[in-house]
Amino acid sequence: MPKMKTNRGAAKRFKKTGSGKIVRRKAFSSHILTKKSTKRKRNLRQAGLVDASNVKGVKRILPYL
Repeated sequence: MPKMKTNRGAAKRFKKTGSGKIVRRKAFSSHILTKKSTKRKRNLRQAGLVDASNVKGVKRILPYL
């Protein structure tokens, strides 16, 4: 059986924590920032975890994560 291919776009966006959870960056932080509050922009800087409903799909496109 041939080796599985990693989705390279996803490989740059997700990483695994020590406990095995998948970390992601938050969306909506690149432009149109004037209407967003300082608190909202500050919270967008922090990483988030991939929701449980999406973990299976992320693991499928990142077989060696």
